[in-house]
Amino acid sequence: MPSALREPIYVVDGARTPFLKARNAPGPFSASDLSVAAGRALLSRLPIEPTQFDEVILGCANPSPDEVNIGRYVAMRLGCGDKVTGWTVMRNCASGMQAIDSAINNMLAGRSKLVLAGGVDALSHAPLLYSKQMVLWFAALASAKTMGQKVGTLAKLSPTALLSPVIALMKGLTDPKVGLLMGQTAENIAFRFGITRSEMDAFAAESHKRVLAAQAAGSYKNEVIPLIDSKGNVYNDDDGARSDSTPEKLAKLKPFFDKKYGNVTAGNSSQITDGGVWLVLATKAAVEKHNLPVLGKIVDTQWAGCDPAQMGLGPVYASTPILKRNGLTLNDLDTIEINEAFAAQVLACKAAWEDEKFCKEELGLDGAMGSIDMNKLNVDGGAVALGHPVGASGARIVLHALNVLKRTGGKRALATICIGGGQGGAMLVEAA
Repeated sequence: MPSALREPIYVVDGARTPFLKARNAPGPFSASDLSVAAGRALLSRLPIEPTQFDEVILGCANPSPDEVNIGRYVAMRLGCGDKVTGWTVMRNCASGMQAIDSAINNMLAGRSKLVLAGGVDALSHAPLLYSKQMVLWFAALASAKTMGQKVGTLAKLSPTALLSPVIALMKGLTDPKVGLLMGQTAENIAFRFGITRSEMDAFAAESHKRVLAAQAAGSYKNEVIPLIDSKGNVYNDDDGARSDSTPEKLAKLKPFFDKKYGNVTAGNSSQITDGGVWLVLATKAAVEKHNLPVLGKIVDTQWAGCDPAQMGLGPVYASTPILKRNGLTLNDLDTIEINEAFAAQVLACKAAWEDEKFCKEELGLDGAMGSIDMNKLNVDGGAVALGHPVGASGARIVLHALNVLKRTGGKRALATICIGGGQGGAMLVEAA
């Protein structure tokens, strides 16, 4: 079967901000600040001007009210000018990957040749909302005509009942169809494939260990650009990884999503984080015209839908068609990036590919797909330790997969992500 792309799209280069853990208050950078910082650093090392882009596409799941169509706003702040279009896409956890895919589609259609595409979210800035009852109270107060009516409405104000805020982030992380938090869907697939608490905690601890090792080795050096806040504080690295995240310490944490029977905790889940990512994408003609370097190329993409209550299996549904039509097995890949929404979710994807019944009934295969070599999976850690700024993660794993190939001399990698709402996205990339 042919690739979904009739010709490869080149990734010239990419950069991202450090992923900064939310600490119960708005972080020092807005989403647009993060995107602008990463974009300026990236463009400073390339022989192109911002005005030479055909378009700017930014994935964002949680833009603030004062950054409507954040893609256009950031494009202007980066100096792209009035004539370069900028727009925003939202596919929940895969918004950054969707931005890349949208760029690819426009490039294959001949509408664009050079595109800045990426993702961002500043989840620490997610707002607190009034409840519906409080909104109705404000409406009643605004409708009151006489002083008596106003006093009567004021008398109905109950601070405990009406002023308790609605946490927008929790709303966003709850599936509206099945009424489950994303962590509860992780519990579902952990139960389905028998993923134990000890396995989850061991995987989470390994994620922290790998991120810290990668930082010490300088593996993120060319990918992560430093940030400086308004007070002069410098943020050089992702700050979510902890040396004390051992299986023994993680085992002491209580389940968060199913407090009675569950195994998914804050410690074996991805962290709430702020971060932004950009990739410069180009056609072969644009690479030659601007004499651009090439980090690698995207050779195939795939989206898939699945049961929202089992959303963490999305990578299995999206990745399998790519592997089949390119004649590949899991072992043919030099590295694999599966976004770590939850340790249970990544382990369940691995188990699903190893399960003959699942592969026959759900994927239409003759037998089990095979097993992932854990030495090839998320070799520098993942979102459990780095964090998961929802709009950015899909772009991050594509960029990092290419950087791993460059560092290790590998040829081919898969980047894949589960998506709230019951979807999966995947991209097959190759080294330059």
